[in-house]
Amino acid sequence: MKKQPKGKHSWTAKVGEKGQIVIPKEARDIFGIEPGDTVLLLGDEKRGLAIVKGDKFAELFSLALGLQEAEEDADADHDGNTDL
Repeated sequence: MKKQPKGKHSWTAKVGEKGQIVIPKEARDIFGIEPGDTVLLLGDEKRGLAIVKGDKFAELFSLALGLQEAEEDADADHDGNTDL
């Protein structure tokens, strides 16, 4: 496997019969995920899934909403709609 840039990681996980995945131990250690922690699954039909530790949710949610609004504004501007 090609060496990852500093601070970037990738792992694989198999989906079990009940739809469960096991987060690899190295990932749990790096991101401080403990048994009983809540994780958030973010999905984008074009880009896929991301798993975020629950305590990072508010920060990422705000960022995601801001990006979504910016994308919608750009689409509206591209379509000739300049409503503000």
